[in-house]
Amino acid sequence: MSRGHLAALGAAALLMAGAARGDPRVDYILNCRGCHGPDGAGAPGAAPSFRDQLGKFLSVPGGREYLIRVPGTAQSELDDARTAALLTWLVREFSPAEVPAGFAPYTAAEVGRERREPLSDVWRTRNALLQAIAASATANGASAAR
Repeated sequence: MSRGHLAALGAAALLMAGAARGDPRVDYILNCRGCHGPDGAGAPGAAPSFRDQLGKFLSVPGGREYLIRVPGTAQSELDDARTAALLTWLVREFSPAEVPAGFAPYTAAEVGRERREPLSDVWRTRNALLQAIAASATANGASAAR
């Protein structure tokens, strides 16, 4: 076996060991990176960007639940605890400036409750939340300017 093959096997073993421990970064690599990219930038028209976006959903009613109920999360093979850890990691990693003060990490119980009912119309729900985020930003900007 070549040195390159051994290195690849070693890297795969490390990823599997990390996944077995429930490392959210490894769970991202194995479960989300394929669509959302290594830097969370997404793919236009296919997978939305996480960068500077996820935390905004936490500031409007229904946004926190939305992040659990999107099909990629709700239908993930990760258990509720690992999904909760991954969601908490995602918002802190890709959108730290947008995370509202007082953010409470996701919990396994919360994930278990919310993921039972995946969204049937993801884009409509997302668009409604994005409108709420924009309205909230406008209202906060207007009150800050006073």
